[in-house]
Amino acid sequence: MADPKGFLTTRREAAKPRPVDLRLMDWREVYDEFGNNKLQEQAGRCMDCGIPFCHEGCPLGNLIPDWNTLVWRQDWADAIERLHATNNFPEFTGTLCPAPCEAACVLAINDDPVTIKQVEISIIDKAWQEGWVKPQPPVTKTGKKVAVVGSGPAGLAAAQQLTRAGHDVVVYERADAAGGLLRYGIPAFKMEKWRLDRRIEQMRAEGTEFRTGVDVGVDVTAEQLRADYDSVVLTGGATAWRDLPVPGRELEGVYQAMEYLPPANRVASGELDASPIDANGKDVIIIGGGDTGADCLGTAHRQGARSVTQLEIMPEPPESRPETQPWPTYPMVYRTSSAHAEGGERVFSVNTQEFLGDEDGKLRALKIVEVERSGGGFVPVEGTERELPAQLVTLAMGFVGPEKGALLSDLEVDLDERGNVARGNDYQTSVEGVFSAGDMGRGQSLIVWAIAEGRAAAAGVDAYLTGRDVLPAPVKPTDRPIS
Repeated sequence: MADPKGFLTTRREAAKPRPVDLRLMDWREVYDEFGNNKLQEQAGRCMDCGIPFCHEGCPLGNLIPDWNTLVWRQDWADAIERLHATNNFPEFTGTLCPAPCEAACVLAINDDPVTIKQVEISIIDKAWQEGWVKPQPPVTKTGKKVAVVGSGPAGLAAAQQLTRAGHDVVVYERADAAGGLLRYGIPAFKMEKWRLDRRIEQMRAEGTEFRTGVDVGVDVTAEQLRADYDSVVLTGGATAWRDLPVPGRELEGVYQAMEYLPPANRVASGELDASPIDANGKDVIIIGGGDTGADCLGTAHRQGARSVTQLEIMPEPPESRPETQPWPTYPMVYRTSSAHAEGGERVFSVNTQEFLGDEDGKLRALKIVEVERSGGGFVPVEGTERELPAQLVTLAMGFVGPEKGALLSDLEVDLDERGNVARGNDYQTSVEGVFSAGDMGRGQSLIVWAIAEGRAAAAGVDAYLTGRDVLPAPVKPTDRPIS
């Protein structure tokens, strides 16, 4: 155990964000560094519970009490060893994960939970700073070749595990740089891309090969893939976005979030001089209240939007945990992201009825109406229709599964009832030797689930190719979070 009285004597403290007016001038990460002395105190709040529910709250099964104790003792080298034992990329989860582990912390029953996420990112940052994160090439090779299709967190985790297990791994990515949504979907103010780049360089040094700018199913056929590799892992994500088919959808100025965010990220990284979709001087409306909507919100602020309004069809969540979502579940409560703290308005319980355009076919406003729950859906409240001015709308309403393109159809993999790629407990699809991990099989989910599934699928692939049982498999496809 860390400090035996820490949870009684120390209050929760998290990293402070940089001032809004300062951070809106750049694309750097929002939060300032957290001092080691304060971090030691925060790690000391961990009670090292007899039954650490944080383990169950984390799909990776991170050994959270262990590395809290090690940080409290200032034993950083052992802390990163313990953290890397379950998580290939703690800097990804440390910046992007919503921390279901903290919701499951025993302290959260009647107090503020341990700042688990802050301890995690601090450990890995310290490890990189000290040079403790080194390539781990395999000692022996199996002679087996594996193709990983998709370079998001699930693909990267599967590829690293399989490379270290001795297989020859090639990662295919249709974008011109590896990383998937980590690179072109998630803005740099949430995670700067040097964190991603140094991990990819580590993987290259271990022996993983990356082939970018390759659309598998088109540039490389499914038949070629099966012929050239002993196994294939599908990790292309759930990239088929949900649309809003209401009158005026075709107007200039209405875009999907994933049409808006990637070019903005390319501008931030210096790949583009200017985005073709820019919020500067415009009234922006974001339809959707989740993480993608918050990404659009922070991006619009940095582009100089005149006003930003985020619409959500669901009612405003409660400030505290409702009785129907008891500890240790991850509660649906009112959360304020760093982007929300930067400005804008949030409007709940409304639905978009129509996009309104001018005589040139450009968006000028939205027609919305308040809604209330009725049965399993929502019904308009009579007399509440109104218009909101808008010259730019982003649709951030989530994703409905993987794209049903040539790759899936030519491989002839079965889909489940939700339209995702079906797989067994070993992550193998209906086609022998073809596996699937992450959002492509699970549906839209969290980065921590993607990494966990990538690791588990790698264990399935290795067992299929060699008959061994040497790689950890933290989760099964049927596992669900505590919710």
